[in-house]
Amino acid sequence: MSDIDSNDVIEAALAARDRSVAPFSNFLVGAAVQTEAGRIFTGCNIESASYGLTVCAERVAIWKAVSEGERNFVRIVIAADTQSLTPPCGTCRQIIWEFAKDAEITLVNREFKREIVQIRELLPLAFDARFLKEATRSGT
Repeated sequence: MSDIDSNDVIEAALAARDRSVAPFSNFLVGAAVQTEAGRIFTGCNIESASYGLTVCAERVAIWKAVSEGERNFVRIVIAADTQSLTPPCGTCRQIIWEFAKDAEITLVNREFKREIVQIRELLPLAFDARFLKEATRSGT
């Protein structure tokens, strides 16, 4: 892992939060992912009037990194302006499982209250490609 300090990734997530577009919920979230090489990619939630088209900060950050050729993530920070630390939604938990299952996840708020969790805690009994391979082998 690089010499990036976890506070740098936290600051990046908090800055990304300020770029959120959330005119309907006013629920602003920023995320930052750090790669094994030390690169940081950020994302913010972006809402649409057609709610199903809204995208979360975590997925934006992961997609940006993946689109730039990065796949080895060591840290994810999720920043929200809430008193209670905000974990990722179910959809984001699935994407984190598939793309960053070994990354440390830090939940943080504007007061720098933080907690570190692992995706295995947030998504027990996760679904992934191994089940698809198993179904293919069994002919179902």
